Amino acid sequence: MSDGPGPKLLAGGNPQIPKGDGDGPVQAYIEAMPEWKGVIARQLDDLIERVVPDVRKAVRWNSPFYGVEGRGWFASCHAFTRYVKVTFLNGMSLQPVPPGSGKDPDSRWVDIGEDEFDAAQMETWIRQSAAADGWHGF
Repeated sequence: MSDGPGPKLLAGGNPQIPKGDGDGPVQAYIEAMPEWKGVIARQLDDLIERVVPDVRKAVRWNSPFYGVEGRGWFASCHAFTRYVKVTFLNGMSLQPVPPGSGKDPDSRWVDIGEDEFDAAQMETWIRQSAAADGWHGF
C-alpha cells in the first residue's frame, strides 16, 4: 500500500485508472473502488479468473475489461452510485439474456447493488459469454 493518495474517484465512486493492459491495472481499479463496490468487483474478478483461466484483462474508459485471445472482449464493469454495472458485450446471445439494454444491439448488462451478487447466475453468464465471439473494439 502506498503512502500517497489513491486514484481519484469519479462520479458514483468509479476509480480513475489510466488505460492499461494486463492484471495490474484491473487490480488497481478494484483496490480503489469504495466499500461494497470493491467487494463486488473482487467477487467478479475472482469468478472470471476461475471460470476463464486464459482471461485477458485491460482497463479502458475507467472500466476493467475481460476477454479471450482471438475471441475479443466479453465483459466489463463500472461503478455507479447505487450499483456496479456488469456488461456482457455479447449479452444478447446469453441465456437468460441479462436485463439491461441500450443502444448497442449486442450488449446487455446487470446492475448489482450491495449484497446482490448472484454468483451462480454470474458464472452461467461468464461461461457463455467467454465461449462466444466478443467485441473486437480495441
